[in-house]
Amino acid sequence: MNQHFHKKAVKIDIGDGAAIPVKKDAGLFTAWWMTFFGAIAVIVYLCVTQPEPYWRVLKFLPDGVYVTFQVTILSILLSLVLGLVTGLGRLSRNKVVNLIASTYVEIIRGIPLLVQLFYIYYALGRLEFFKDLPPMAAAVAAMGICYGAYMGEVFRAGIDSIDKGQSEASRSLGFNRAQTMMYVILPQAWRTILPPVGNEFIALLKDSSLVSVLAVADLMRRGREFASESFLYFEAYTMVALVYLVITLFLSKGVSKMEQRLNYYERD
Repeated sequence: MNQHFHKKAVKIDIGDGAAIPVKKDAGLFTAWWMTFFGAIAVIVYLCVTQPEPYWRVLKFLPDGVYVTFQVTILSILLSLVLGLVTGLGRLSRNKVVNLIASTYVEIIRGIPLLVQLFYIYYALGRLEFFKDLPPMAAAVAAMGICYGAYMGEVFRAGIDSIDKGQSEASRSLGFNRAQTMMYVILPQAWRTILPPVGNEFIALLKDSSLVSVLAVADLMRRGREFASESFLYFEAYTMVALVYLVITLFLSKGVSKMEQRLNYYERD
């Protein structure tokens, strides 16, 4: 009796962190491209066919776009720092540190962002130390603290997804706990962390419209000023909505391209 032995090729993936499946890009005919070019086309059409008032509204908004990006970028930087500290605290073996980090997450996630904005600017503003707190600083602090709690959960999940053997191997090579986290765990966890961080960045940009209640002259505030001066509410808010849509679509495509370039999802 003849026996046939078949050799099988075995491929081993080593140490790139957790893989996340993603749908393949379908080319130009996607909902993203249709929505993006559709929004651009509507803006151009309205400004060309009805320059008064749509072109006038559009010229009124760039200062607000600049402030919106300022609030978003500063808030995301603050939330990343708080998120990293919170995520490490949630994974800490020290019960006090773990309890403080967990309590921060539970408190912040249970209070609406709008209430946090009012609390930091108006309630804390009654205290002598926060009496002269500028609206922009209050807005960035509230947004950063709020999203820091969510970022903490993102960091915790990303770090926790790395195989325990990575820590044991680095410790056996002589790394201490801090070096293991800095040079071994975080570089691998970043692959898993970056996609949800990108999503939080886009969500934060949209939620930044709430800072207009603190008189911060962001995109939403500029639209409200134009509408209150001209009473053209439909035209003003239509253009504000379209500008927000174009910005968020552009950023979401940028995050998607960055993920693909770093080959997060398409590992063979």
